[in-house]
Amino acid sequence: MTHVVSDACIRCKYTDCVDVCPVDCFREGANFLVIDPDECIDCAVCIPECPAGAIYAEEDLPEDQKIFVQINADLAREWKSITRRSGPLPDADSWKDKTGKLAYLER
Repeated sequence: MTHVVSDACIRCKYTDCVDVCPVDCFREGANFLVIDPDECIDCAVCIPECPAGAIYAEEDLPEDQKIFVQINADLAREWKSITRRSGPLPDADSWKDKTGKLAYLER
């Protein structure tokens, strides 16, 4: 099992999780982060760090977010590693609590 970044990260991209990851498993896109399932060691230190509550253990992922297991795996192969925290997107706070954001994902 691995950890998965869900819909809640889209258009927010808080990177608090990146600083605590001991194996640098996060990958960065324009408006979303993903976890590389081949790198994640399932340590869970990233979960409480996410201000948007976007990170789940795969087995705890809500049913309507299961698609993000494959999205994380696919995009992790395409996107570059992020190893340092950076600022969130400018309007992250206004997007943080919104749901159903998959249509806004920039691949």
